[in-house]
Amino acid sequence: MAKPEPIAYIWHKDYVNESDRYIPTTNRNVMVHLLIEAYGLLDNMMTVTPKKASIQDLAAFHSMDYLNFLSNPNSNRDEDSINDENDDYGLEYDCPIQDGIIEYCQRVAGGTIEAARMLNNGFCKTAIHWLGGWHHAKRSNAAGFCYVNDCVLGIIELRKKFERVLYIDLDLHHGDGVQDAFCGTNKVLTFSIHKFEPGFFPGTGSDKEIGYGKGKYYTVNVPLLDGARDDTFCDIFDKIAPTVLKKFKPGAILCQLGADGLNEDPMHSFNLTHKSQIHCIRKIQNWGIPLLILGGGGYNPANTARTWTSVTASLIGKEISEDIPEHEYFLEYGPHYELPVSQSLRKDLNTSKYIAEVVSTVENNLEQIN
Repeated sequence: MAKPEPIAYIWHKDYVNESDRYIPTTNRNVMVHLLIEAYGLLDNMMTVTPKKASIQDLAAFHSMDYLNFLSNPNSNRDEDSINDENDDYGLEYDCPIQDGIIEYCQRVAGGTIEAARMLNNGFCKTAIHWLGGWHHAKRSNAAGFCYVNDCVLGIIELRKKFERVLYIDLDLHHGDGVQDAFCGTNKVLTFSIHKFEPGFFPGTGSDKEIGYGKGKYYTVNVPLLDGARDDTFCDIFDKIAPTVLKKFKPGAILCQLGADGLNEDPMHSFNLTHKSQIHCIRKIQNWGIPLLILGGGGYNPANTARTWTSVTASLIGKEISEDIPEHEYFLEYGPHYELPVSQSLRKDLNTSKYIAEVVSTVENNLEQIN
């Protein structure tokens, strides 16, 4: 029997504990890690402690003006100037300036860059960094709880080894920051399945957005409506993903697996369970291409931990009990204390006609890739 390919699991104890300060979910990241640990899954992976990314590492995508402001937000400025610059850089509302924010950004980016380097150097075929996946940040702007775009930085690192990198985004929200970064190149194809409707953040992700110049048709957007269920999500992935793979032929893949489309997430949008993420990631893993997996959104901490633990177990080929093991956060999984995430009876607004129209548009665009 062939020996399983090694999987790298990126984490740092202090980083896990501190990271929950900067996202609007109490103890989510700690819960994810401790549930993975409680199931004994760490024994089946290489655990890797990443270094903090340097400012120069962050500058591979982000502007130095923005990084300098993150590093010294109150330096040599009067209050009015600080407020104006906060607004210019998107550092208000969902991305407020907080103590230690630049160190957090360096930890986020350092974890994803280290995961990419593990793949570049052939130390593993799959690398997981659940604390990464912050796909909304732009070159000089924070947005949507994302201060730096570690997805973009991970792709830049992968491009040092692999000529073509496929970015797959399965978060509820459109991966606009990543799309904007690569919409003009044919070396990176961005493929995002997400909710799209007027007024829903970030307001981008129409299937009419297809890229520019050399990157025309290398932007693939699948806009879905409220109530999307596992069967809808998996069906549309199964229809489009193989064509993306065939036409683009990537050397490596970076996949953002946001969990905010799950049923019972505060976003109240999609109606997914852990099954859709497992289905998609198994398909991707079976392609046999170096794969970097990141987290992202997910604002129901217990369901996010359930789902990413289930995905981790699936990736290493280990069956685990549906009964949540006793550990520090055991009581957060009540009242049933079980691993599966359930669907609700909410109506799926994605009709078969709507799905057929979206798939047809996307496939016609993909046919234009030489």
